[in-house]
Amino acid sequence: MNDLPASGLSGRMTVLSEEKCQAIYDAALGIIADVGMTVPHAGARALLAGVGATVEGEDLVRIPRELVAQARATVPSTIPVYDRGGALAMQLGGYNSYFGTGSDLMYTYDLETGARRPSLLADVGRMAHLCDGLPNIDFVMSSAYPHDVPAGAAYLESFRAMVSNTTKPLVMTAAGVEDLEVMWKIAGELRSGAEELRAKPYFIQYGEPVSPLMHPVEVLDKLLFCADRGIPLVYAPAPIAGATAPITHAGQIMQGVAESLFGLVIHQLRRPGAPFITGSASGKLDMSTLQTLYNAAERYTTDLGILEMARWLDIPNWSFAGTSDSHCVDAQAAIDATQVTLFSMQAGANLNHDVGYLDFGLTCAPELVVIVDEIISMNRRVFEGIEVSDDTLAAGVVAAVGPGGDFLRTRHTRVHARALQWRPTMFNRVTQANWEAEGSLDLREKARRKAIGILADHAPEPLPEAVRKTMDGLVEAFVAAGARMVS
Repeated sequence: MNDLPASGLSGRMTVLSEEKCQAIYDAALGIIADVGMTVPHAGARALLAGVGATVEGEDLVRIPRELVAQARATVPSTIPVYDRGGALAMQLGGYNSYFGTGSDLMYTYDLETGARRPSLLADVGRMAHLCDGLPNIDFVMSSAYPHDVPAGAAYLESFRAMVSNTTKPLVMTAAGVEDLEVMWKIAGELRSGAEELRAKPYFIQYGEPVSPLMHPVEVLDKLLFCADRGIPLVYAPAPIAGATAPITHAGQIMQGVAESLFGLVIHQLRRPGAPFITGSASGKLDMSTLQTLYNAAERYTTDLGILEMARWLDIPNWSFAGTSDSHCVDAQAAIDATQVTLFSMQAGANLNHDVGYLDFGLTCAPELVVIVDEIISMNRRVFEGIEVSDDTLAAGVVAAVGPGGDFLRTRHTRVHARALQWRPTMFNRVTQANWEAEGSLDLREKARRKAIGILADHAPEPLPEAVRKTMDGLVEAFVAAGARMVS
């Protein structure tokens, strides 16, 4: 008998048929071509007008359908992303799923005191350090917005803290092209220059148009900068159902697709073949509280539809995992985080961010990041699929053991036992007596202690001293220039 490859689960969760995908796409093209969107960026308008887009009034631009098709023909279907040292870390596209933290959270739960407090720059470094020691966290975002540094330098200082505390790839936010350019220069120092960085991108830039149907100047500045330099760009609008987008699933998906594709056209016109990641942050407005929800059932459905549209378009995608609307690390947080993470994995979402988010995206919980690392590990085992071969079918072993026998003492069991049993680091597998003897710890406390242990015992690989000196000089020059402007 020939061995059959263990190619993972072939059945995937779907919410859209081919006909529904086509209908959403056709409607999105209608918005792009017939309604148009605002483009206050003069350079982007000129780029579009030069290839047949129409400009009405000051900045309303309509893009012909054929330009969208042209952009789809040039955008890459896969994007390799490399770690700080230049090793391949992620291959975005297909059903490959990677997981990381989110950015810019206003508050952090302090690991030592348990108190919720405003986030600090030290939290950015600590979270990068923690993620560096968690094997199932594949990329790192800042997790915290540092209140203790000048606002104009917050993103760049966060970049410095992250580069210093993890070798994993980064996903960055930036205030504008000024601080984004410094990040790019620092990343170039980690390679052998700009072209090596283009060939082996180290960080991904996050960009977000404004719903409904607006593409601000600073957003397009960063989009064009990334296209020129080959920096992979996420261009994911955040339409809120019932507020800044239609309340229906299909309408919200369609608008998000239209807004992202509009940016794709500009991006690919600037540099055909530049790496682009589509997606949409499909917020759901709770009409009883006016709170935008991360973990509503309806959001899960919409996100699955957005992922299917990205795959239908054959463009790498951006999604979510490990979030909760709970205000603390409790049973709800674990349920929410497990649910959204499993759905993303089942759908084959590529770049899943916001691990560790609580409180509707306001608060970072390091313990939840540790818990989700274990959830990812467990479900990656599930999604490995089933290998079918003479050895795994084990018909000969069954025949040898025979009726009434046992398999515990067979060589077959000894050979396969370690590889075929996933072992948790925190989830309980001990008896009641042993659990009590170990302190009767709940999962949150186990995760807190594990996080503290990683921060104490795991040492991220240090930066080369020459790179550190260059980075410090670039950051300090930027901060000093900003201080002079303020004064």
